[in-house]
Amino acid sequence: MEISDLYRGLGEDGFAQLLRGVSIGKLRTYQIYEGFKVRARLHKLNTETLRKAAPRLWARIMEGDSAFGADLAQAVLVSHLDLIIAVLDFLGVPHENGFFAKDMDPKPHFTEGWEGRVYEQFRTTAPEAVLVFYINHVRWELLKAEELYRPEAAPAA
Repeated sequence: MEISDLYRGLGEDGFAQLLRGVSIGKLRTYQIYEGFKVRARLHKLNTETLRKAAPRLWARIMEGDSAFGADLAQAVLVSHLDLIIAVLDFLGVPHENGFFAKDMDPKPHFTEGWEGRVYEQFRTTAPEAVLVFYINHVRWELLKAEELYRPEAAPAA
């Protein structure tokens, strides 16, 4: 599975939702604003230009631009650190403000069925696209999953 598959799994509407949730302030706080602006190929980066660029950015994802996909993932995730912290706390995963300690292996904390539990817990309070993207990002990057998690396929609680 490639990072572009995470976005494809959301579809173009879900992708646009992710872009709408990017916080320019958080990009500046975590000093990734300039890098993301360059990678997105935008002369000016704000919520309006990001929204207007959505079709062009979606096309790049469809072409498999993994460098852009990785930078966008970072932008989306830092923009939603509050959700990440809540999910990690819910699962009992040790973290430092949403980030794993360098010497820690968080994999054992993601026990079987964690995706469904997280989805059910946060589906009414978090934007659907962001929640599903985060679940799949953890599955892809940390757990090396080969398939996407799809909430409609999740067993009922």
